[in-house]
Amino acid sequence: MRILVQKFGGSSVADLECMKKVRGKVLAAREEGFDKIVVVLSARAGQTNSLLERAYQWSDEPDLAELDVLLTTGEQESVALFAMLLQDAGVKARSILGFQIPIITDDAFGAARIDSIDATHLRELFEHYDVLVMAGFQGRTPDMRLTTLGRGGSDTSAVAIAAALGDGTLCDIYTDVDGVYTTDPRMCKAAHKMDRISYDEMLEMASMGAKVLQIRSVEIAEKYNVPVRVRSTFSNDPGTLLTKEDEMMESVLVSGIAFDKDQARITLYDVQDRPGTAASIFNPLGEAGIVVDMIIQTASRNGVTDMAFTVSRKDVKRAIAVLEKAGYDVSRIESASNIAKVSVVGVGMRNHSGVSGRVFDCLYKAGINLIMISTSEVKISCLVDEADLELAVNVMHKEFEL
Repeated sequence: MRILVQKFGGSSVADLECMKKVRGKVLAAREEGFDKIVVVLSARAGQTNSLLERAYQWSDEPDLAELDVLLTTGEQESVALFAMLLQDAGVKARSILGFQIPIITDDAFGAARIDSIDATHLRELFEHYDVLVMAGFQGRTPDMRLTTLGRGGSDTSAVAIAAALGDGTLCDIYTDVDGVYTTDPRMCKAAHKMDRISYDEMLEMASMGAKVLQIRSVEIAEKYNVPVRVRSTFSNDPGTLLTKEDEMMESVLVSGIAFDKDQARITLYDVQDRPGTAASIFNPLGEAGIVVDMIIQTASRNGVTDMAFTVSRKDVKRAIAVLEKAGYDVSRIESASNIAKVSVVGVGMRNHSGVSGRVFDCLYKAGINLIMISTSEVKISCLVDEADLELAVNVMHKEFEL
């Protein structure tokens, strides 16, 4: 039995005309020979924000569990309406919510993580229906509380369902772009769509700021080897396939350029250069739920050193407050938000030398100052002045002939 999972975001189901286009994609997949289809839908465009606004009108600080109950109604509306649309076209379809499958999550309301999915009920429903219209973004705790998976959670829902169904189930993620590009076309006119990208490359690009897929969906796809295609709702382009890396991919030095404007640097001056200092800085930040990215420590001088790291811009004030509580002198802490991160990404870097030299050289020739640097085996990230970001993206895109 050939099974396809199709996920459509809020802009794809915004109104009746949009949903009719989505129905066309479903009917086309049936004609292509897929026996059964799971259509995963987000809330219609604007619905989640509208529900959030309403919650804060009713309550100054809404209970997170009750907020999840409210937010799940956005997807519930989408799937019910779309199931009606399919039924009117003669398709054996029905809607199904996350808790009915069930998708079991932890109790981190607002950003729950999936613990397990039992696909038995879905397979039973396939005996009576050809298309199941499933609410993305939602699940439930073991004690029957509704949860949501965070922004972009419908991507994760779709890939997780494909993984649970197994048997090579294909997952199509439909967006308002026709695939994954070498970089953002709005930043670089020379950017072009990639036919294929490895899981590791997509994971790095997503974590570096590319907004095409939610990071957790890529992690699940890689873990369970789910083939994922990123496609456009508004065209018939085959899109970009996420898959295991192969020799052809490894021969390509760099696959893409990612960037992230949501960066702020915090520098602690004259901290003690002794064992345990780093832990005294980063443990409290971690306990406060603040994600730290790039870290650099200067050479020791007379028993002290400087420690710099990056966080999300929204976390700057909170991070400084946490450090002050941990005993660090605020007068010796400096922050800067006029920065951005740009990264070259490619699995080919595992087997080729000289990439870092080319990155630094092309930025130097463009007159761009490097503030911080971090690397992994498939990426090199540079922190630059935000005013230099567009130039950095373009010169790196040109340097690696993308």
